[in-house]
Amino acid sequence: MALTAGRTRRNVLKAIGASAAGALAAPYVKTAGSAGRLRLGVIDHWVPGTNEVLQRILARWGEANNVEVTIDFITTIGNKLLLTAQAESRASSGHDIYALEFHMVPMFKHRLVAVDEVVEDVIATHGPIADISRQAAFLDGAWRGGPAPAMNASAATVARRDLFLEHAGIDLTELFPASDARDPAKVDRWSWEAFSDAAAALHAADRPVGAAIAPVTDSSAWLAQLFASYGAAVVDERGDIAADSDAVREVLAYLTRLTEFMPDSVYAWDDASNNRWIISGAGSAIFNPPSAWAVAKRDNPDVAQHLWHCDAPRGPVGRFRAFNSVFWGIWDFSENQSAARDLLRYVAEPEVIVAMLEASQGYDLPLFRSHYDRTSVWAEAGPPAGGLYNYALRGDERTVTDGYPAPPEIAARISMQRIVPNLVARVTQGGDSFDDAISWAENELEGVLRG
Repeated sequence: MALTAGRTRRNVLKAIGASAAGALAAPYVKTAGSAGRLRLGVIDHWVPGTNEVLQRILARWGEANNVEVTIDFITTIGNKLLLTAQAESRASSGHDIYALEFHMVPMFKHRLVAVDEVVEDVIATHGPIADISRQAAFLDGAWRGGPAPAMNASAATVARRDLFLEHAGIDLTELFPASDARDPAKVDRWSWEAFSDAAAALHAADRPVGAAIAPVTDSSAWLAQLFASYGAAVVDERGDIAADSDAVREVLAYLTRLTEFMPDSVYAWDDASNNRWIISGAGSAIFNPPSAWAVAKRDNPDVAQHLWHCDAPRGPVGRFRAFNSVFWGIWDFSENQSAARDLLRYVAEPEVIVAMLEASQGYDLPLFRSHYDRTSVWAEAGPPAGGLYNYALRGDERTVTDGYPAPPEIAARISMQRIVPNLVARVTQGGDSFDDAISWAENELEGVLRG
C-alpha cells in the first residue's frame, strides 16, 4: 500500500482497513507449541484516539495471520511502565512483546531475545535507524528490540506565540517559520540566555514558563538538552564521573536564575503536569511533544491556536533536542517468539508508521529518516497552521538522551535514578551550595558505576 505526502488522516485509516487484503495477506504459520496468541504491553498514548488506531492495526494483522492479539496500554505516569517490566522480568511471565523506552532496553537486555534478523531486514529495506536510537537498542553486538510504531518523541519548545510576542518581543513564527525559509542569524539568537530574558518578562506578566524539576521523565528530558548545550555531563563518554566541572556549575548558575521565573509547583510536577498547566492558559512555554497541543485543541481551543513548536534554545556548545526512542522487545519467556518477530517486522512498515503519525497528529516521530518523507502532517496540522512544522527536527539540533554522553547502560541508571533533576532541585529548591550538591551527585554516581 503506497502512501503519498498529503493523504488525509481519514484516507490513511481507510487504507489500513484495506491492507488486510494486501500487505497483510501472507498467513503466519504457527510453529509447534505456539498457541497462536500474542500479548502486548505498550505505552498508553498521550494523544486521544491514538490507542484505538493502534489496536485496529494490530487486530487486523492478527486476523490476517491467524494470531489472537491482546493489547494492554500501560501508563508511564508513576513509573508504571518500568514497574510492570520489572515484575514481568522477575516472574518470567506476562506479555510476549513489551514497549521499552530508551533507558529501559539496557536495563532488561538479559531478558530480551536478540532480533537481529528482523531489524537488519527492516534497515535493508528502509535505511538506517537514527544513531541516537541505535545506541539504545544495539547492545553487546545484538539488537534487543524492534523500532516501535508509536511514542517515539522529542522535547521541543512548545510556546504561546501570542504571549512571547506581546510580553517578550519575540516573534516565534518569524524565528521558526512553517517552511524551510529560516534566517540562520535570527535562529542563532534563540539561546538559553534569550529564553531566560523572555522568562523574566513573561513571569512579570503572570504568564511564566514552566518545566518539571522532579524525578520524572519530562524533567530528565529538558534538562538533558540544557546540560548538553553547555557541554555539561555528570558522567562522560568513557564512563568516568564528570559532575565536578565548570560546565556543570555554569548550568546550575543558569538554572538558579531561570527557576526564579517558574512556578514553585514544578518541583512536584509529574509527566502530565506541564500539559495540564499550559492547556489551562496559565503558562507560556513548556518542553514537550505535541500531546499538550492535541488535548488543548479539544479542551481549550483558545490556547491551542497560539501554541507554536520550536527548536530548543542554543547553549555555548550548540543546540540539542532530547529524543525518546521506544523499542518493542520480545521477552525470553514468550511462548510465541516466531509470531512476535513477524509482528515487529510488520510494525516498521511505512503503512503502519504513517498511520500512527497521522493518528497521533504528528506526535510519533519515525526512527527511520526515510519515513519522514511519506507524510505532510507537520505542515498541515493545525490550528495554528504550521504550528507543528518544527516539531520534526529541521535545523542544527543534535539529539540526546538522558544521561548523555555516558555509555548506554550507565546512562540508563543515571536516568532511572533521576540524578540530574535531583541535583538541580538540591540547588534551586533546597538551597545547597554548588559544591555540596555536586558532592552529593558524585556519591550517587559512585553507586551507579558499581551497578
